[in-house]
Amino acid sequence: METWRIVATVLLAVAGVPLALAVMAKTRDRVNDSGQVAIAGAVTLTGLIVVAVLTLTVLPGLVTWIVVAVVAAAVSVMMLAS
Repeated sequence: METWRIVATVLLAVAGVPLALAVMAKTRDRVNDSGQVAIAGAVTLTGLIVVAVLTLTVLPGLVTWIVVAVVAAAVSVMMLAS
């Protein structure tokens, strides 16, 4: 496995975990229902895991780095907005 794929996946995971937590916090603020918060967290983490597996296996380099940049930008915007 190429080193750049591992680095991209680690960066994706490092940015994705705070993204999942931020999504869960925003959901809690809006609906105040623990079931909805759990569903939002599960959907976000499932999406993150699917993208991480695709990053490790089949996505081309340019697409991989674009996905990592988009996730990092989304985390930055969500953290600045809160």
